[in-house]
Amino acid sequence: MVGRGRIVPGSDLKKGGYTMNKKLVLMIMLVFGLAVALTSCVGTQVKPTAANFKAPKITLAEFMVPQYDGYYYYSGKTKPTKGKAGNHGAPLPMSFLFNIENPNPYPIQLNGFQFTVAFDKEFDVVTVNNQDAYWIPAGKTDQVRANTLITTRSGLLNLLVTSGFKLKARKWSPWKALERWWKGVPELSVPITVHEGAFTFTANGVTKVLPFEADVK
Repeated sequence: MVGRGRIVPGSDLKKGGYTMNKKLVLMIMLVFGLAVALTSCVGTQVKPTAANFKAPKITLAEFMVPQYDGYYYYSGKTKPTKGKAGNHGAPLPMSFLFNIENPNPYPIQLNGFQFTVAFDKEFDVVTVNNQDAYWIPAGKTDQVRANTLITTRSGLLNLLVTSGFKLKARKWSPWKALERWWKGVPELSVPITVHEGAFTFTANGVTKVLPFEADVK
């Protein structure tokens, strides 16, 4: 009777140890399997190539004049209230907001862009050159803003040097054009065009340069 009730030394420990070891093995196998699965997913990600690099979509989302100080110009013969005399004119700051849509299954970098701003379709007033870099995530749309500024002084010099025949064809004086623009651009009553644009995109050493033009609406 005593023999039937005796405890075999170490029997419970062996059984418990076997159970714990079995759970530990299962956990290790699970972690290993998960690691293999994740590695497999990373390995199957699409890598950028010249063949699969789809062109991003660029749109002009917004135009605004962030600060407006009116229209004026004074020559160096005019004595200023403060400071030195000189040929100076009213500023016209302009801000352009672009949407950049990345249709690729991998991130791309906008590695600089440039464009020219024209008034009344044919008078180029400034060229914007931005060398900043922006990352656009895979399958997402990001926004990029470009700010620039001209003055009635810079506008006058530009018209006198490059646009004499265009002014003559419209029967405009340089002053008429400047006043028209300074009063009409903030109200969007003057046609504003972005043209000769070039946006440079890169991904894994692959480069794509896209032309761009748009009318402010």
